[in-house]
This record gives sequence, structure tokens and C-alpha cells, in this order.
Amino acid sequence: MFGYIVTGLVAIEAIVIMGVEIFGSAPQQAKAFDLDESFVKIPEVKVLLGNQGVYNGLLGALIFATMFLLTGNQQILMLQLEMLFVLVAAIYGSLTATRKIILVQGLPAAIALLALYFN
Repeated sequence: MFGYIVTGLVAIEAIVIMGVEIFGSAPQQAKAFDLDESFVKIPEVKVLLGNQGVYNGLLGALIFATMFLLTGNQQILMLQLEMLFVLVAAIYGSLTATRKIILVQGLPAAIALLALYFN
């Protein structure tokens, strides 16, 4: 049960991040991603953030779809794979963008992955 709760929180977080990336104001985006506000106002950067937002939103939707449409071993396996995807992306993001990504995105995904493994 705990694994499903944390996994659901990871899905919600991905959708919230999508909201910031696509619909957030420049100050919100700059704060969230430790970037200069002038940088996130560049039209090409706004497009890149929006594109990244689509990926995050789709990942959140996929996690929820897996939780509600699959059952049994297939569900657990898919959720573990999705949490691994989030964890790998968080590791990469923490190495290339800002270190807080590993805590904000990676830690919940790692906890969910472990909880699902021991479910």
C-alpha cells in the first residue's frame, strides 16, 4: 500500500512540474529550476521548457494509467520501470541542471521503487 501512495505522489509531482514548465510564469520557472529569470524569458527556452513539460505530464499520466488499468505482476513491473525512469532522469538532472532534482524527484521515486520491490 505504501508503495502505491508514494508512486501516486510521484505521478502528481510529474504533473505539477508539467504545469510549471508549460504554464508557469518566468519567476516561477526561474525559481523552480535555479535559472536566471532573463534566461527563461528567451522564446526558445520557453519552447524547450514546454516540451519538457509535455514529457513530464505524459509520464505522470502513464503512471496513473498503470495504477488504474493494469493489475498484478504486470502493474508492479511497469510501476517499477516508471520509477526507475524518473530516478535516472533525476540523477541526470542533478548532474547537469541543479542538484536539488535528486532530492525533489529522485528520492520519492527511489522510495517508491524500493517499496514496490518489497510489496
